[in-house]
Amino acid sequence: MATTRHFLTDLDLSPAEQREVLDLAQAMKADPYGYTPYAGPQTVAVFFDKTSTRTRVSFHAGIAELGGSPLIINSAESQLGHKESIADSAKVLERMVSTIVWRTYAQAGLEQMAQNCAVPVINALSDDYHPCQLLADLLTVREHKGELAGLSLAYLGDAANNMANSYLLAGVNAGMHVRIAGPEGYLPAEPIVAAARQRAESTGGSVTITTDAVAALAGADVVATDTWISMGQEDEKEARLGLFRDYALSTEAMAHAKDDAIVLHCLPAYRGYEIAAEVIDGPQSVVFDEAENRVHAQKAIMAWLLHVSGLAASVREAK
Repeated sequence: MATTRHFLTDLDLSPAEQREVLDLAQAMKADPYGYTPYAGPQTVAVFFDKTSTRTRVSFHAGIAELGGSPLIINSAESQLGHKESIADSAKVLERMVSTIVWRTYAQAGLEQMAQNCAVPVINALSDDYHPCQLLADLLTVREHKGELAGLSLAYLGDAANNMANSYLLAGVNAGMHVRIAGPEGYLPAEPIVAAARQRAESTGGSVTITTDAVAALAGADVVATDTWISMGQEDEKEARLGLFRDYALSTEAMAHAKDDAIVLHCLPAYRGYEIAAEVIDGPQSVVFDEAENRVHAQKAIMAWLLHVSGLAASVREAK
């Protein structure tokens, strides 16, 4: 009997599995209605503890394209984690839906959900990781650069957030040379760095953590950033603008990367803060390809998890 697989962190996929999911995402993008593992339609529960545009729309569209019915639930409208324990909710939900997707705060909640659930659980963003975004990002880099292994990826800005963590883990999983740059006190936690370095030993990737933005950017193939002011940090806005100013993606900063470097941003973007308008709207920017690829990457991970968990006959067909 197959073991239920979940996608809670970037390293829940081995390097070979990551490639398999990205291959599937490319195939699904070329044939968007040719895969229906949720035919029935089966229901996918998508919980939101945080506001969302891309995640909400991309999961809704993707589930529908896979032949399923998306059930979008705002946390205020459910008992999850409030009047009912996560464990009890998981045991109820597994009898009603085929997959659970959750955009939340604490990673521990996702882990508890997965531990008590016989259907796949997917992290649609937590305070620690954003693995679905990274699948979309790697798909985008593949489309523009070809093979991922050996490419250098520089991430600048708030390097202690979920995006920095996921760039580090997913990047080395793909055999990339990942450079993370941010100010002291805003760098990835040591356990994340240690996990990335351990995975890099088997993939040929590498990890660089620095406070030097220019060193991170030097000769980079891919340059990424994220907002400096995440949800819940609005009161810190002025302090953060000062802290991260030297890590902004300006035209001058991009001159240190390769001439054909591409620029990623998971959006929403704040032009004039973490990224200049002329960069995000310029010829090196692939951020709107990246946004579209959320649909294809998420379809791929949902179908793949369903199949390897023994809950679908194949990535194309329901069981």
